[in-house]
Amino acid sequence: MSTLLGFDYGSHKIGIAVGQTLTQSANPLTTLSRVKNKPDWDGIEKLIKEWQPDALIVGHPFEMTDKEANNAEPAKKFARQLNGRFHLPVHLMDERLTTREAWVDLGIEAHKEATKVDAYAAKLILETWLRTYPE
Repeated sequence: MSTLLGFDYGSHKIGIAVGQTLTQSANPLTTLSRVKNKPDWDGIEKLIKEWQPDALIVGHPFEMTDKEANNAEPAKKFARQLNGRFHLPVHLMDERLTTREAWVDLGIEAHKEATKVDAYAAKLILETWLRTYPE
């Protein structure tokens, strides 16, 4: 059984989820705000120490036309930085429509606390990975 952390990387916030290969399921953990226009590396490090993941999964933005979205390069840079800082395998996973699905799934709860959407989108990204690449 492997533990994984999933990331929904955004220009202002990063949603994070945890999942396991045994159950092929994930749960939203938290949403971290960027600090001085950079990822909250201290917050990410605390989560990595707490959950001790075997790998990290980062959402890879695509448009519906299968073309990389405008925000794909920052997400890929974030993935490289995760690997460089924490020396864990990092994989990219198509995140197409995950934020929209998160808004729908969370319904009224999303409108009460919008930061839950990012962590829930990370859960969806991670569950897609787990279904696509089961151990």
